Amino acid sequence: MLLADQARGLWDRALIAEGQAIVRRCLQRDQPGPYQIQAAIHAVHSDAPTAAATDWSQILQLYDQLLSLAQSPVVALNRAVTVAEVEEPQAALTLVEDLDLDGYHLFQAIRADLLRRLGRHAEAA
Repeated sequence: MLLADQARGLWDRALIAEGQAIVRRCLQRDQPGPYQIQAAIHAVHSDAPTAAATDWSQILQLYDQLLSLAQSPVVALNRAVTVAEVEEPQAALTLVEDLDLDGYHLFQAIRADLLRRLGRHAEAA
């Protein structure tokens, strides 16, 4: 199920608050590693009352940090998804096209979604 389609009212707010407190304590150490940054990304997602209210700019900054620590095509792909939200789908598609992830199913799904959002339905199919 897409994050945007989830019923956030059903999320366990107590567990989210606990997780966010752990993330804050980790970040206060000022020694961010890949796992701490990934947790911070999830904390930003879980803090938004709706998908539309997500602070995508903050998530993009976190992905920039993560990419500097853990350069991988999958992290770059996830960052591209965020670029689509902050900038536009075309900017994200340009980033996605440069990745070598042809056999990765999420790569194909994300690429197809970006093409769909650009009105390029035949290519998306």
